[in-house]
Amino acid sequence: MEYQLQERTLGQWLEHWTAVTPDKEYLVYSDRDLRFTWSQFNKRVDDMAKGMLSVGIKRGTHVGIWATNVPDWLTFLYAGAKIGAVLVTVNTNYKQSELEYLVKDADIHTLCITEGVFDGSFVDMVYTMLPELKESQRGYLKSERFPTVKNVVYIGQEKYRGMYNTPELLLLGQNISDKELVEAKEQVTCWDVVNMQYTSGTTGFPKGVMLSHHNITNNGFFTGEGMGFTSEDKLCCCVPLFHCFGITLATMNVLTHGCTQVMVERFDPLVVLASVHKERCTALYGVPTMFIAELNHPMFHMFDLTSLRTGIMAGALCPIELMRNVTEKMHITHITSVYGLTESSPGMTHTTLAESFEERCTTVGKEYPFTEVAVINPETGKICAVGEQGEICCRGYLVMKGYYKNPQATAEAIDKDGWLHSGDLGMKEESGNYRITGRIKDMIIRGGENIYPREIEEFLYHLEGVQDIQVAAIPSEKYGEEVGAFIILKEGACLTTEEVKDFCRGKIARHKIPKYVFIVDSFPLTGSGKIQKFKLKDVGLKLLAEQGVVPI
Repeated sequence: MEYQLQERTLGQWLEHWTAVTPDKEYLVYSDRDLRFTWSQFNKRVDDMAKGMLSVGIKRGTHVGIWATNVPDWLTFLYAGAKIGAVLVTVNTNYKQSELEYLVKDADIHTLCITEGVFDGSFVDMVYTMLPELKESQRGYLKSERFPTVKNVVYIGQEKYRGMYNTPELLLLGQNISDKELVEAKEQVTCWDVVNMQYTSGTTGFPKGVMLSHHNITNNGFFTGEGMGFTSEDKLCCCVPLFHCFGITLATMNVLTHGCTQVMVERFDPLVVLASVHKERCTALYGVPTMFIAELNHPMFHMFDLTSLRTGIMAGALCPIELMRNVTEKMHITHITSVYGLTESSPGMTHTTLAESFEERCTTVGKEYPFTEVAVINPETGKICAVGEQGEICCRGYLVMKGYYKNPQATAEAIDKDGWLHSGDLGMKEESGNYRITGRIKDMIIRGGENIYPREIEEFLYHLEGVQDIQVAAIPSEKYGEEVGAFIILKEGACLTTEEVKDFCRGKIARHKIPKYVFIVDSFPLTGSGKIQKFKLKDVGLKLLAEQGVVPI
């Protein structure tokens, strides 16, 4: 099929479907039976856009959103997009220092928050950051430490000192004329930055990735095309919206195909299963840990998942056995994977319906349309031959506009030829598909031997009793690094270190056999569910110390 890059803004896409299918359901929260048609949602977005204009938000203003997938999350995204504001997403796992770093670095003008999640109150943390808020009239905040912050908006009905709430913002918007809104919308182009996401910060401080309407709408469109999406599809989105997986692969896919987005406010395997069952969803997204939680839920067999046909498993390398279980037990016969990074909007390659099951399990597919992908030798800078390992790089419409206020980091990520460097190792196969072999920094170097964790993880997945596994380096005085295997067991299973090693002997090279085996309950995760592999080293050292073992 002949494709073209679209030049619509988020607002123009929303208004397109409002005109074409006004009464079709766009946004559904099945657990509370909350439903918006395209026209109902567009009306709320316009009302919110007027509210935002009334408190000084305009083209180029940075609006932070710190919330789980609440119903008005997307309202703020589209309302800001219509008037040219930049929505800066804040990780719901952030604590005080991380929040303050982002608010200052991103020059936040208005911060929109909910009560909070898990073990932290967002309201309390915002008051700690902005003590002046309790003494300020709404809209007149003057903070010594955070001079750019002018407003805080509570997403909901509750009232807090110094903060607007959603109903008040909508009420203020009634003072803005339709003409004023139209004039604001006319200034916005698809090349404008619409979303800023902060990288996880696995090394150094997090950086603000600037993504345009053009970046994310086209990436979302091609993602859906690779999965055969039409306006009849219903996508269950349980991944966080503060991440590219939620905003681009899910929300922009739905936006550009005019289908229905079934939302889950925060990941709960039971709510996901029930939502798919009740709404007859045709697609489901998640990171591997989410699919594992759904498959292993004690009530799994009570739900009818036969409506599912496709989905994306991404955010981490996807184990073959898990892909097979998702295909067979969840009826997702065309489970796909997307490879990329926030800086590439995020999809760089995608396993589409054209690939066989084996290819969808063992590779990350081919490059997206209008995207160049190359495997580049990190030492020579030359493009590698087919089958030769190097760093995966890409260039094209999908590459970010840069890191906010950080030209040096931008220049380090995007070279003079326009290639965005991923930091991931991989190779191109004869078929044209790409295979990821690991992070450059994740690679274990044991006595000069390069060991790729992915290979050992795939092998150990076949060991009876293993539910999930991650392999990481453990420091060693003798060899530099040793292989550490971190295993989550299936319920009722029992495994010893020796049983794991015995399973490996004679089947994989001796230097790849894990020296250390750790049975753990969970892995350290980012707010988007990605495993923080760089933290496993410290977890392993702590467990060894508790056992009185000194790594040698």
